[in-house]
Amino acid sequence: MGMEQQSCSSEEMGVCKRLPLMFILQFLVVSLCVKYSHACGTSSSSGDLLLCRSCGHEIALESNANFVHSRLALSHRNDTVVGEKRVSVQLFENPQGYQFEVITFKTADVRKHWPAEKHFTWFPGYSWTIATCPRCRAHLGWAFQPSDWPSTISTEQFDDSQQTFVALIIQRLLREHFASSLLVTPKAFRS
Repeated sequence: MGMEQQSCSSEEMGVCKRLPLMFILQFLVVSLCVKYSHACGTSSSSGDLLLCRSCGHEIALESNANFVHSRLALSHRNDTVVGEKRVSVQLFENPQGYQFEVITFKTADVRKHWPAEKHFTWFPGYSWTIATCPRCRAHLGWAFQPSDWPSTISTEQFDDSQQTFVALIIQRLLREHFASSLLVTPKAFRS
């Protein structure tokens, strides 16, 4: 029941020293691919994921992009910033003079900070509240609800309604496909 000693010739010594490390790395890569199968190219066909640029948290699917027009937008353009799908990007300016390019989504995994504000809205008839990343709390955009609703509602009420949407700042998002292309495969794993 004792542990057997592995013996290697001097020629094999370099390989024997690297085997445990290679095994551990390979195990980690396989484990991560199983846990996050979408990162290994096995995601569903519902579209590319959009991640928080600060921490990588999964925020929205490109298929959830849902254009909500605003007459208060400074400009409007169609672009493929979300993936292969062309989406409408609107440029807005807040009262302090900061400009934001946003895409509207039906749903997104963001934390909403109620109460909602009726003043300085970019979408007439809607109140807004700040939307942040639920993991790192980075400001990602705004959540919009009808102005005649109470200023504080539950997350379930917001998510279940057909009248609500989220406007996300495109510069604060990262496409999952692009992020995964930045990962480098160790030479030891290449054939």
